[in-house]
Amino acid sequence: MEREEVLKCAIAGDINAFQTLFAEFQNQLKSYLYRLLTDRDDVEDLTHDTFIKAFTNISTFNQNSSLKTWVFKIATNLAYDHLRKLKRWQADAQDRAADLAISSEEIRQVFWMVHNTSPAGAYEMKEHIDYCFTCISKTLPIENQVALILKNMYDFQIKEICIILEKTEGVIKHLLNDARNTMTDIFEHRCALINQEGVCHQCSHINEIFNPKQNQQEELMKLELVKVSKKYNREQLFTLRTFLAKAIDPLHAAGTDLHEEIMRCLRTAIGEKSDFFDRNPGDAE
Repeated sequence: MEREEVLKCAIAGDINAFQTLFAEFQNQLKSYLYRLLTDRDDVEDLTHDTFIKAFTNISTFNQNSSLKTWVFKIATNLAYDHLRKLKRWQADAQDRAADLAISSEEIRQVFWMVHNTSPAGAYEMKEHIDYCFTCISKTLPIENQVALILKNMYDFQIKEICIILEKTEGVIKHLLNDARNTMTDIFEHRCALINQEGVCHQCSHINEIFNPKQNQQEELMKLELVKVSKKYNREQLFTLRTFLAKAIDPLHAAGTDLHEEIMRCLRTAIGEKSDFFDRNPGDAE
């Protein structure tokens, strides 16, 4: 059956046809939601809610955009409702997570358990660059974060982001410019990979813990961000950072489970999660 016919059947209320189309971008949708929500359980819940709401309202899809854009708009609104109840993160959120991990033997044991037993418990510095990008993006106002991630991580066009956020092209461009400037400033002052005076060495410090036999300098020089840090200006470095983060799927990478636990520690440290052990770490898959 041609795709146009599948879409026609979906709009007519055929749930199997809709499921076929939804599956085309479901993994990307989940990845997008994770970058916004940073919790896999929330991602599963909102992905399910998005599917139900989209199918329930499929008769209203007027095809002025792609089905993917229309569904992402629904998912974004659901995520926005969830996120607006929470405080935006501070730039030092990762520092607070590190302090909590250092002070808690139980949390460190969870990290080691996942690292040693999970097939997705490896630690790679390039994946931590993506983790860091997600954390810093959560310092932005929600609309800025959404616009930046849709444009830089998932290649949505400006006109598509206008539809998703219900904003004019001028407003979207302003949101993107502000988001890039804010994140560039934070990285420039915090990241030791691009600034020798940067206060954050977390990616290499965690690597020393979980990969103690690696040659640290050799591993650092494998990172394109380190190689070009002295040659590129701040805007170019930010573009490269987004390129590196874009190449990582936060839900299906070598260290997905380990970074999920590190993220749970962070959310506990900043008060977004009441207790690191609310969910049994053995449940991580």
